Amino acid sequence: MIEERPRPESIKGALMNISRAVGLILLLGWVVFFTSIIWFLYTSYDPNYIARYGPKYFHGFWTTLELVFWSLILGGLLSLPVAFGRMSSNTLVSRISFGYIYFFRGTPLLAQLFLLYYGFGQFRPFWQDMGLWWLFRDSWSIALLSFTLNTAAYQAEILRGAIMNVPRGQLEGAQSLGLPKLVTFFKITLPQALIVALRPYGNEIILMVKGSAVVSIISVFDLMGETRRAFSQTYDFQAYIYAAIFYLLFVEIMRRLWDILEHRLTRHLHRDTD
Repeated sequence: MIEERPRPESIKGALMNISRAVGLILLLGWVVFFTSIIWFLYTSYDPNYIARYGPKYFHGFWTTLELVFWSLILGGLLSLPVAFGRMSSNTLVSRISFGYIYFFRGTPLLAQLFLLYYGFGQFRPFWQDMGLWWLFRDSWSIALLSFTLNTAAYQAEILRGAIMNVPRGQLEGAQSLGLPKLVTFFKITLPQALIVALRPYGNEIILMVKGSAVVSIISVFDLMGETRRAFSQTYDFQAYIYAAIFYLLFVEIMRRLWDILEHRLTRHLHRDTD
């Protein structure tokens, strides 16, 4: 067998120098890009624009947070039976849960939103007879329903993976103590699973906030909806820059808070370095 020759140190050094040079060029490009944006905002600053549209930006951002908050709460509640159905030994229940997750994770959020907004709205007599027309006649309700169904599929998979990650010895120990299944789940399995799922849940929140921009297409005046309205009235490109700043600030704050929360909840897993 022919053995691979070790790479000469000169070639290693050359590759390292090339990688550093490419990295520095990319870093310089990003610095120039962000410096250009800051300079553009500084030179085109208009106090009248800020006074007129600033409150609308904050109102739209609050609408975004409200929509994402309620969809995450409702989606979290819906994800529990979906996750348990996915882990069920019943083939029919497991396949139904799998089909739900497969559909909502495999299709774009925008397509799901349009399907509910334009598709289900065509069956107005049926929904009125069922007493559910209030859910499909309003853009806000449609957006909340669409986001809830979408995030429930993702949260179900996150929860299922976290539960399966709990060591089986924990469950066997609970069974040896004669603990009921509900007590075992809520006192032993779920707390450990939530620690495992903490980081994926944080990513899901951030993705939901950024993905919420699609609701502006169905006339929900969230942050992106207010941004589009401001741009349509002024044709000022900085409208979208301000929106991007809002999203960036939220993502950074959320990331910092989630790091603190994760460190706090997993402090028993860290070794004492003192």
